[in-house]
Amino acid sequence: MPYRRLPNTDQARLKALQKAVQRASEEEYSSQVLQYSTLTEAQRFVLQFENQVSQYQNNFNSRVSASRQYRKMVQNAKMYISHFIQVLNLAVVRGEIKKEQKKLYHLDPDLHVLPDLVTEEDLLVWGKNIIEGEQSRIAQGGFPIYNPTINKVRVHYDIFKENKVNQNMHKKTETRTWESLENLRREADRIILDIWNQVEEHYKGLLPYAKMRACQNYGVIYYYRKDESRLTEDTDRHLQQAAAAQLSLL
Repeated sequence: MPYRRLPNTDQARLKALQKAVQRASEEEYSSQVLQYSTLTEAQRFVLQFENQVSQYQNNFNSRVSASRQYRKMVQNAKMYISHFIQVLNLAVVRGEIKKEQKKLYHLDPDLHVLPDLVTEEDLLVWGKNIIEGEQSRIAQGGFPIYNPTINKVRVHYDIFKENKVNQNMHKKTETRTWESLENLRREADRIILDIWNQVEEHYKGLLPYAKMRACQNYGVIYYYRKDESRLTEDTDRHLQQAAAAQLSLL
């Protein structure tokens, strides 16, 4: 007899539950395979589980879509921040801006290299530094830097900053629905196992192939072991013939 194995994906769990509920609902009351309490629990749960799976998938798709857009915003913010700092350094080299004024931007006056802009936290820090630094320098009577202007930098910085918050919200929402789904998966496995145990117990008197087919009608999933012979109608027929031959000898 092949062995059974519980589903390991949400869609497989749903399919197993839906098949058992549908099959049990088609049975006459007098010939029910499942206990009434089990059937009503499964009917209630399958709707809840289906809704949660759908909600998680929607949240996941939304987060993935938002992530693609967010990566573009991160790239834009990094490009404008780094470009502004490069233009600032060139202005210092040309003597258009005093190197001491780089301290307003939290930049080393004697270094003309870009600070680390690898992480999103780096972008948050340096975006804030150059926006505040440019405002302070202009307030002291300095001419604004163009190409890019600080306003252009600020636009892309603010877009990045705002959507970083939104991205975190997407992640938190997805995490919450995932945790809820994890709890429901354990509940689904418990209900499926209960159903399968009742089904196999009900059909335990049948021959192997007939039992397997009857149980499969209720969603039980069977797997053959390596080199295990497959059950067929001939399997049951040979067993019946063998049993009849044994009786004839008595």
